Amino acid sequence: MENNQNNDFLFSSTFKAGRRTYFFDVKKTRGEELYLTITESKKFTNIDTGEVKFEKHRVFLYKEDFEKFMESLTNSFDYIKKESE
Repeated sequence: MENNQNNDFLFSSTFKAGRRTYFFDVKKTRGEELYLTITESKKFTNIDTGEVKFEKHRVFLYKEDFEKFMESLTNSFDYIKKESE
């Protein structure tokens, strides 16, 4: 686990979904503000060499954006549920 003075991990939650793993990490800025990183990590294996690599995509979410983020996420989930019925 990454840990340094500038990005202290305070909490972490993980789940796997097939070849992807999702990480939700709460960290602290130098100014003591909390924020969330959401990371998607996808495993790739080179068929010829057998070498394993991970591709990562990361989103940084600061607390002043939590409400808008959750509203947009909830609206998106609600739309998918409605259209899937």
